[in-house]
Amino acid sequence: MPLNRKFEITDARGGAALTIRVVTQATKTELAGVQDDGILKIRLMASPAGDPAANQELVDFLSSRLGVAKDRIEIVAGSSGREKIVSVEGVSSAEVEEKLSADIET
Repeated sequence: MPLNRKFEITDARGGAALTIRVVTQATKTELAGVQDDGILKIRLMASPAGDPAANQELVDFLSSRLGVAKDRIEIVAGSSGREKIVSVEGVSSAEVEEKLSADIET
């Protein structure tokens, strides 16, 4: 099912890069949708957003959803804040969008 709003995912050398806004202290870790600006919103149970545990929770979650090894996912910017740029090695932006779209209610 196509999304109403387009993810802001770009193809990078060897993979895809996406912008994510995390919301912490959630009751469960989940995809929460795509904001009007194209940023993917993910809820995390960890707190605060810049804590290493929250960053690891995000990597673990994306690894599971995208079916890629954790070591192929890197937070390349924003590791200490709510907005992060994440690089996923070995997948295209189309593959990322396809795999995550199924989990987002439109």
